[in-house]
Amino acid sequence: MKDFDTVLARAEKLLERFERLLPGEIETDWEGTAYRWVAKRGLVRVIHPHAIQMENLNGIEMQKRLVEDNTRQFVKGHPANNVLLTGARGTGKSSLVKALLNRYSSEGLRLIEVEKKDLVDLADIVEKIMGRPEKFVLFCDDLSFDQEEGGYRELKVVLDGSVSTAPDNVLVYATSNRRHLMPEFMQENLETRYLGDEIHPGETVEEKISLSERFGLWVSFHPFDQGEYLKIVDHWLDHFQVKGRRGARKAALQWALNRGSRSGRVAWQFARDWAGREAAKV
Repeated sequence: MKDFDTVLARAEKLLERFERLLPGEIETDWEGTAYRWVAKRGLVRVIHPHAIQMENLNGIEMQKRLVEDNTRQFVKGHPANNVLLTGARGTGKSSLVKALLNRYSSEGLRLIEVEKKDLVDLADIVEKIMGRPEKFVLFCDDLSFDQEEGGYRELKVVLDGSVSTAPDNVLVYATSNRRHLMPEFMQENLETRYLGDEIHPGETVEEKISLSERFGLWVSFHPFDQGEYLKIVDHWLDHFQVKGRRGARKAALQWALNRGSRSGRVAWQFARDWAGREAAKV
């Protein structure tokens, strides 16, 4: 027992030395517009935020209007909702959030990117920005949870409050390919109960739905059809000031076929490739 106590004391001293070597929490530079939460360090300013603009997002006019209206209400101090953006890959969910920051940062909007593994720190993040004059969007990109994964309950608390309510200067915007943020299994349907003419989902399904329902605004994004995809290609070719476009549309369709997707991201990637090859001919 004495030997065990000696080993434990040495281990504690070693841990103390190791912790002193780790970088401590930095002082937040509040002059920025975009931040990342880094565990043990705090809010780290993003030196070069993404510069995408609202006019660069095409084929999602309804989604842009819904999320921008909500963001404008938030910035002006009016009631606004947490937002869940779900749907097809590459259709502009994340880009829309970044474009809104660029449009409203001059009015006090700020963005804090929080990775899923750091959601357990949400209470610390909220405490750090509580009372500041800026309006903060906590941005969780490509969010989904497995069963009992860390951060799930912390996010529920921030979205819906616990004993204390979330401050008025904080909203959560999350993107996901899953509407309910968690995997759904056929087995769970067996828990469904029928009471008269009504269908009542089982407890497992209800628990999964309970998180997504805490987002007041759901915005769905859908795959683009061929016409929308080609319009986005043309927009990005204009953006890159490409003059030589003979065969570009046919090549763009082939590019999408090879990628297995007609999305805004694929259109942008094709336009970059085409613009680069055209410039190399000069």
